[in-house]
Amino acid sequence: MTAREGLPVDLRAFHHEVEGHLLAAAAREEARTAAERFTAGLDWLPEAQRREVERLFAAEHLALARASWQRTAHRGEELRGEYEAVYRGLRTRLLAALLLGVTLVVAVNLVVWVSG
Repeated sequence: MTAREGLPVDLRAFHHEVEGHLLAAAAREEARTAAERFTAGLDWLPEAQRREVERLFAAEHLALARASWQRTAHRGEELRGEYEAVYRGLRTRLLAALLLGVTLVVAVNLVVWVSG
């Protein structure tokens, strides 16, 4: 959905999409720059071959960056699951302690009321 269609736009999704495009563009530029630095020392190669080496180097650099991002995203998902499980456990224990405390207060008040 786009704003031009007059439909609501999920700004968070839009932000993530733009951020993804900017990260990809930065990675492509980084790969291109690294490839140029690498091939600068290969001045003995003919221009066409040097450009091919540059292209292959940049492609490999991007593939490595993509694999790294995927590993990072996967690990982030794992950690999120682990932290959510710990949070649920802590929340359950806190609720149990709160209920126990309320029960004790009510029991003490009942004992005091009955004995009084």
